[in-house]
Amino acid sequence: MKKDIILAGVGGQGILTIATIIGEAATQAGLNLKQAEVHGMSQRGGDVQSNLRLSTDTIHSDLIRQGGADIIISMEPMEALRYLPYLRKEGWIVTSAAPFKNIPNYPDENALKEELAKFSNLAMQDIDNMAKENGVPKSANVILLGMAARYIEILTPEQLRESIKSIFAAKGEKIVEANLKAFDLGLNVK
Repeated sequence: MKKDIILAGVGGQGILTIATIIGEAATQAGLNLKQAEVHGMSQRGGDVQSNLRLSTDTIHSDLIRQGGADIIISMEPMEALRYLPYLRKEGWIVTSAAPFKNIPNYPDENALKEELAKFSNLAMQDIDNMAKENGVPKSANVILLGMAARYIEILTPEQLRESIKSIFAAKGEKIVEANLKAFDLGLNVK
């Protein structure tokens, strides 16, 4: 079994934290893992993208070929669309509905949503508002991971929860609990 995942977003949104959580869970599960990251101008709000490949078999490359990704997990709708050429026909898009307008000529928000709505395998929510409304404003990325958990399949939600506990343990129980709450919020999105 294998899963090829593209993580996309803008610098500072927590894409690399999602990659770390998934990577830790995969390592603990004894899976093979390869990862490649592109940081761009991430510290200035630029594109951040990660190829994350998980498999029970040997993985020979850390890059996902066009048409090969099983899932695009995106913190930003325009970034989800940017990586569509990499998504396989039956693949899933799991994205935030809330745009991160960091450029003056950002596309029309409704046009972006209409373009994404053309895909039947789409999970899209305003995770930023969900995070604020539920008292976990710094954990929108973990809400998104919770939304994606059912499509990752090679890892269980419980394995991802254990990874969250491990990754955030050094920051204290309050941070661990906030991130577990965020994960469960995403996991329970219908």
